[in-house]
Amino acid sequence: MKLLEGKTALITGASKGIGRKIAETFAMHGANVAFTYLSSVEKGEALEKELLVHGTKIKGYRSDASIFDEAEKLISDIVSEFGTLDAVINNAGITKDGLLLRMTEDQWDDVLQVNLKSVFNVTKAASKIMMKNRKGVFINMSSVVGVQGNAGQANYAASKAGIIGFSKSVAKELGSRNIRTNVIAPGFIRTEMTDVLDPKVVEGWEQNIPLKRAGETEDVANACLFLASDLASYINGQVLSVCGGML
Repeated sequence: MKLLEGKTALITGASKGIGRKIAETFAMHGANVAFTYLSSVEKGEALEKELLVHGTKIKGYRSDASIFDEAEKLISDIVSEFGTLDAVINNAGITKDGLLLRMTEDQWDDVLQVNLKSVFNVTKAASKIMMKNRKGVFINMSSVVGVQGNAGQANYAASKAGIIGFSKSVAKELGSRNIRTNVIAPGFIRTEMTDVLDPKVVEGWEQNIPLKRAGETEDVANACLFLASDLASYINGQVLSVCGGML
């Protein structure tokens, strides 16, 4: 059973990690997939070719969602190419960690711009299409750090907490148009970024997780698949933690 048969989805920041796995999972379940990348051009172009094997329409866009006009153009280009837009997964994000007293203004601004403003930009642009269609789904990627905070990540935590407040507000605004907005808050997930960490450090973190293991990108992608599908048609304004019980 393909849960997203005939639907068109946009995944931002999909050239690697969680975003890439979401794109793969959606295509596998019958979705036409538009996705964005920015710095990882080769990986983005390779992903577009790889996803074509699933037999759905696939197109990658090099686009910076944190720039308002680029986000507007992105949505316009997707609708021109695909004809419509049913689901948006706002996944693009960065980290620039540092203790508060050492954090620069640029570190703060950059993380808030990419992580939070991009969600506003893309959601605002895509909501116009969904309101005309009187249906749609937004899934915004937060983090357990956005719920409980983390030393050395005040900027990242603020951006991810902001995504939760933004999403709950949008869920109330757009719900009457049959547009659902939910949040996923991943915990410690294995990606290319964690692969370079000291295995002993990773093991120590895992021991503090009730399930005693790190999450996989598939775990987050499967949660997105559920929320994007009609199986979640009465779920709106919620935060789903994919964290093995950390919260």
